[in-house]
Parts: sequence; structure tokens; C-alpha cells
Amino acid sequence: MESENETTTNHEPPSPPSPEEAAAKSAILAACEKFAAAGISFVAVHFNGSGDSGVIEDVKCFDTDYYAYEEQQPVDYDAAHLQEHFEALVPLGYEIDCGGFGDVVLDVGARKISIERNDRFEDYSTTTSEV
Repeated sequence: MESENETTTNHEPPSPPSPEEAAAKSAILAACEKFAAAGISFVAVHFNGSGDSGVIEDVKCFDTDYYAYEEQQPVDYDAAHLQEHFEALVPLGYEIDCGGFGDVVLDVGARKISIERNDRFEDYSTTTSEV
């Protein structure tokens, strides 16, 4: 049984990116030099949805370690020109039913983009007894 802090990984091979996703990735990675020169270590976009609607937050830049970013203030750096590119990488269907949430993150130093998606689900338990 997994603890609440463990992460599960989907081991299915990734599907090839769509032309839109490939273009978005290229545009984001092309900005790495400017981000690095400005002292930015990673760039993130948070998404959150449920009930068939969702919100994708603005692009935020950080000069801290990714794993502690929720407790940090973003750096004042305008990366709004990349908003639509980050949005193109948000997983489809994150807002359906109970929804999901997560982040699209650019690690500037490694020049890698990762997508973390957490899906919500409803569960129930049934107990039957005779009296």
C-alpha cells in the first residue's frame, strides 16, 4: 500500500506530441537562455479544474528550487508571451467530472519540461449485513 506522500508514475509509453505541442515545447525551450540570464531556475503554470470547468494560471518565474516553490514568491519577470505555449501543454480533460490539478514546469537549467497531473475521483464503500 502506498503512503500519501509517494508518487505513482504512469509507465505507458508517451504518445507522440501533436504539432501544436511540439511547437509549444520549441517556443518554451527557446526562451531558456533569457531565463537563465535573468537568474530564473524554473517557470511554472498551475492548472486546476472540476465540474467541467477549469482555470489555468498565469506563467510564473522562480529563482528557487522547484520542490519548494509553493512557499515562494515568483520573480518579477514578464513571461506572458509564453502563456499560450504553456497552455498547449496542459493535459486535456483536466476539468472533466471531479477534475484534476497540476503544473507544467520548465526546468531552465536542465532545459526540460515536465507535466504533473493529479486526478481527483469519487469513491464509495458498501457494507451489507444481516440483522
